[in-house]
Amino acid sequence: MHTRADCQHADLRDPLAPLRQQFELPDGIIYLDGNSLGVLPKAAAARAASVVTQEWGSGLIRSWNTAGWFDLPARLGDKLARLIGADPGQVVITDTTSLNLFKALAAALRIQQHAAPERRVIVSERDNFPTDLYMIQGMIDLLQQGYEMRLIDEQLPLEQALDDSVAVVALSHVNYRTGHLHDMAAVTARAHSHGALTIWDLAHSAGAVPVDLTGSNADFAVGCTYKYLNAGPGAPAFIWVAPRHTDQFWQPLSGWWSHQRPFDMAVDYEPAAGIRRYLCGTQPIVSLSLVECGLDIALAADMNEVRKKSLALGDLFIQLVESRCAQHPLTLVTPRDPARRGSHVSFRHPHGYQVMQALIERGVIGDYREPEVLRFGLTPLYLGYADVWDAVQVLKEVLDGETWKQERYSRRGAVT
Repeated sequence: MHTRADCQHADLRDPLAPLRQQFELPDGIIYLDGNSLGVLPKAAAARAASVVTQEWGSGLIRSWNTAGWFDLPARLGDKLARLIGADPGQVVITDTTSLNLFKALAAALRIQQHAAPERRVIVSERDNFPTDLYMIQGMIDLLQQGYEMRLIDEQLPLEQALDDSVAVVALSHVNYRTGHLHDMAAVTARAHSHGALTIWDLAHSAGAVPVDLTGSNADFAVGCTYKYLNAGPGAPAFIWVAPRHTDQFWQPLSGWWSHQRPFDMAVDYEPAAGIRRYLCGTQPIVSLSLVECGLDIALAADMNEVRKKSLALGDLFIQLVESRCAQHPLTLVTPRDPARRGSHVSFRHPHGYQVMQALIERGVIGDYREPEVLRFGLTPLYLGYADVWDAVQVLKEVLDGETWKQERYSRRGAVT
């Protein structure tokens, strides 16, 4: 696609284009941050009103039974399972990604303590999303049993980090900063060959990249719903556990919702069978209910078409930036190989923060991540090829005109 007209013609042929109409997209905005917070599904406002005014307002406490509130984490989990290569009864939507990672890590370590107590190393990636590393550090501090975290990077690749001391390998399927995509099946097989269990963070994968947890023989997975699944800011996350592990041990946040019979009000804890034992406390029903609006749109799309368009948008974005902004100090940090790329593209610029603020003021919304990284999410359900062309045109104008040098673009907000 060499011209904007080419991009417009591609949009007309796009089988996913009709799904754009199911989202609220503000006029004058090109939204390239769906990898951080997805946009509002049109159905969400009505769903929120129904939950608040009818189910809560009229149904009151009866709605735990009559509106199906109690079963909502598992029912929505069954829907999400279809997007990540899982089966019904294997996923619940609950809590946050951080909390679910803690649960999965605790369960995996308990399995290893029983089978191979000498394994005391948790492998992750130096460039992993920080909360994953923080939760691992917190678990090590809590256990106080000689555990350690080993971080893979350019100097220590995974194949060298794995040995008979490794209990768990915890990685993000798609890297939050660079968009690098791991080969889940190959990494899982390598970890298993050394006796380690795997935990996959799917925060930047679910809804954007084909995922096959079952086919990859993974052990645990967690992720959020507010990025490519468009469930709303801070929407509940999810956890998946391979059936072979589900009932071996219960997770340590053993709240009453994970009890076999919560309304027996028993003194002693008895974990529920299956994935329900990975719940914890009472669920946030209003925000949980909105998850379904984004899930239904995602399930209406052919994931193969989503992936095909995602990669095409990425290729177009990279080609346009490198050809039209070639005189500027932009460095691609996202893998050029489509097979190793998720659904966002990142470039480094020495003044990345200021450049991004200037773009946002012009209506092109991406985000910034340290160090110096401009991050652009390419969400196939509501982004078109002409959007990419127009976004790069604005980037060129901001860079050519050096408007990013204005002082106001250097002021840091709480969220970048």
